[in-house]
Amino acid sequence: MLKRSLFAVGLAGAAITPASAGEVSSVYTSLDLDKCELTTSNPNEGGWAVFECAGHEGLRVRVAEGDLRYFVSFGPNAEKQIAASQTLTPFNMVHKTLEWRVERRKGKWVPFATILRYFWDSDGKKGQTLVVTKLEDNEACQVAHVVADGNPRANVQAREAADTYARAFKCGATRTMRFGPGGQRLRQ
Repeated sequence: MLKRSLFAVGLAGAAITPASAGEVSSVYTSLDLDKCELTTSNPNEGGWAVFECAGHEGLRVRVAEGDLRYFVSFGPNAEKQIAASQTLTPFNMVHKTLEWRVERRKGKWVPFATILRYFWDSDGKKGQTLVVTKLEDNEACQVAHVVADGNPRANVQAREAADTYARAFKCGATRTMRFGPGGQRLRQ
């Protein structure tokens, strides 16, 4: 079982990979509990906590932890988004780096998806999954889960899933996709 720990997403230096206008790129922010605000917590009753962090260009990042699972949502409406109730089934925790997929629009880098590595533990079996989340004005939801164990192309596959599916993905109407180590789409 994973050790109970609390993480949050905070801006700890971002880097943009150079890309010309209209292209897609990545921005990275680090998980840093010290740079996030603990807004709510209850160490009793199983323990849970909610953190608020500044993400890319000050975008609000909400990280909730409860029942040894993490829930990450974004923007001013974060607590009401579908993403606020989405996590992996096994006990899990999130990695130190949050990748933002951004595209150049009218001279600005605008995020349309994130990629976050989850470490999970299920009855002694441990693993890693990259979670692709769609970002819209008032909604965020998980688009794809990419198996990262034994998958040297997991990061590339997660970026491809974000770039290919996130913009057209219908939160609440489309089921989260799962991709195996070879890039094949797995049955739900």
